[in-house]
Amino acid sequence: MKNLPKARVARLVECHKKQKAGYNQRTSPNLRNTTPILNILTPTKNPNFPNTTLILNVLVQMKNNAKSDYSIKFVDKALTYISKHANLNEPEQVKQFIANKNVSNGYKKSLCIAYNKYCKYYKIQWEMPLYKTEAKTIKIPTKEKLEMLIASSGRILSIKLTISKETGLRPIELHNLKVKDIDLDQKTIYPTTAKHGSARTLKISNSLQATLQNHINRNNLNPNDKLFKDTAENYGKHYRLMRNSLAKKLKDPSLKTIRLYDFRHYYATTLYAKTRDILLVMKQMGHKQIRTTLIYTQLLNLNDDEWTCQTATNIKDATALIEAGFEYITELDGTKLFRKRK
Repeated sequence: MKNLPKARVARLVECHKKQKAGYNQRTSPNLRNTTPILNILTPTKNPNFPNTTLILNVLVQMKNNAKSDYSIKFVDKALTYISKHANLNEPEQVKQFIANKNVSNGYKKSLCIAYNKYCKYYKIQWEMPLYKTEAKTIKIPTKEKLEMLIASSGRILSIKLTISKETGLRPIELHNLKVKDIDLDQKTIYPTTAKHGSARTLKISNSLQATLQNHINRNNLNPNDKLFKDTAENYGKHYRLMRNSLAKKLKDPSLKTIRLYDFRHYYATTLYAKTRDILLVMKQMGHKQIRTTLIYTQLLNLNDDEWTCQTATNIKDATALIEAGFEYITELDGTKLFRKRK
């Protein structure tokens, strides 16, 4: 340390003193620049022992095991929440706390899964409760209400919501997009699929193509730059603030029931309506299991006025309509009828 500046030496000495005293600064759950913890601490039944460090060890292991930042963040929040009401090293105490919570079985299950990671890391024996999640019906918002929300958003939020509506991307996938993932000439997006799903290619409209081109040029973005600088979590926060404000302004409480994920559900439902191809929907949604996708076959409830109808009396016109995405329905008095979802 002889060649180091005195100020640097002083900081190192101070850090060393803090480490010996058991001091540990809370690290962001993103953990992108976290170095391995050399002294892995073991749990103790002393309630004053720093839970922060115990939880951090679990998060670092998750990061090393290539778990997603979203999963790491949830486990962090869940374990921190539990630790405020129960001793993490007393499984029965944790069980009792979770069981007595007035929350859905789905949330209880998530808390148990997070705590199970803690138990596995510290080799704590416990029998994880098996909470059965309640079946919930997904309500698909109308196209008009989604477009109303998009129109009421600021420039960046409007672009994000339009992408969600047209591609069904998960918020985390949308925020992982880089400029090079978008082929503006072909009007396609090649996202990195979350949850270990298959790669997919997603088409976008002419208007979204122009909007994205303007966004890229306006911000002087390079191919390796993120398309958006914000986080998926803030995307959700900003959406809810805008949505609730609009609901209050229009005195329409039904708007508050439209979740950010409903834009994704709308995409899946309309795609199935157009194609009736459940395997295609599964691929485009990035699902790993077909039973997840099958939900959307039961959600379709689009009105007749959501169709655009066209007619053709010759092969040339019929071919043009098919190329434009219209489907043949029937023929009346020598005129072929076609339709396409709006």
